[in-house]
Amino acid sequence: MPLLHESDYQAPFLLRNRHLLTIYPSLFRSIKPAAYRRERIATPDDDFLDLDFSERGGKSIVVILHGLEGNSTRKYVLGMVHIFNEAGFDTVSLNFRGCSGESNRQLRFYHSGETGDLDTVVQHLVALKQYEAIHLVGFSLGGNVTLKYMGERGASLEGVIRSAVAISVPCDLRSGAAELEQKHNVIYMQRFIRDLEQKLRLKAQQFPGSIDLDGYREIRSFRQFDDRYTAPMHGFKDALTYWEQSSSLPWLEHIRIPVLLINAEDDPFLGKGCYPYEIGAASQYLFLETPEQGGHVGFVQFGGDFYWSEKRALAFLQAM
Repeated sequence: MPLLHESDYQAPFLLRNRHLLTIYPSLFRSIKPAAYRRERIATPDDDFLDLDFSERGGKSIVVILHGLEGNSTRKYVLGMVHIFNEAGFDTVSLNFRGCSGESNRQLRFYHSGETGDLDTVVQHLVALKQYEAIHLVGFSLGGNVTLKYMGERGASLEGVIRSAVAISVPCDLRSGAAELEQKHNVIYMQRFIRDLEQKLRLKAQQFPGSIDLDGYREIRSFRQFDDRYTAPMHGFKDALTYWEQSSSLPWLEHIRIPVLLINAEDDPFLGKGCYPYEIGAASQYLFLETPEQGGHVGFVQFGGDFYWSEKRALAFLQAM
């Protein structure tokens, strides 16, 4: 305990395939926009973060962190915003650097292990003296940031963060990168590389001579991308060093605030290293739930406004 050996998630009959569960929400889910209030805050390195608040006058607030190349308008983010708002929580959706519609000022942008920006947001909320409780919900890359942050700061977060939920998390980045190199994931890999190219081209315009895009179209994996761009832009020797130092897996045993980690067993993005059963079994704080199905940030559920993962996250945070 708190390893959760059983999960009550059941995929819809016609979607019992990991790729269908992964793709369906982004293509077919209908969800209303959020009534966001945007606030821009400064970072210690003379950059900025754009925060999108959805407020109900609650005494608790949920910080929501999106995945790779996402933003506050993604459907999985909006689902969380709406379910928590309906339950009386305020929410604030963090747009990682360069993901809010405007390129950030520095050459660096964001990556899987960057927890400083999340801490800047948390400290901003604390300074407001408006909330009795702060909770975190992170998806995929944002989930890795959430877990690493909780582990890095350990018991120092007591009285600051009440609880957290992390969904579809590549907590072992090396294992996740290797899984994404498999043939069945080529469509996802191509999309990530294409989206990241747009961001790099903006950076190349901002910082002439700093980014070499020659031969970019030959990149086929995160190993190649992270070796060439992520690692040097953020102070790492190479992709392997970046993955080792940015994975949340080594930090999980240091978490001292209740956290629910939901990783579906059929997630096409996650390798074997992304299922920390032994750590969950030994921890008093890490609740590991691994439904047989769910895909990557999927967990589709028909017959209501919300998906299973959203209802599960709300129930966990309310219980805390």
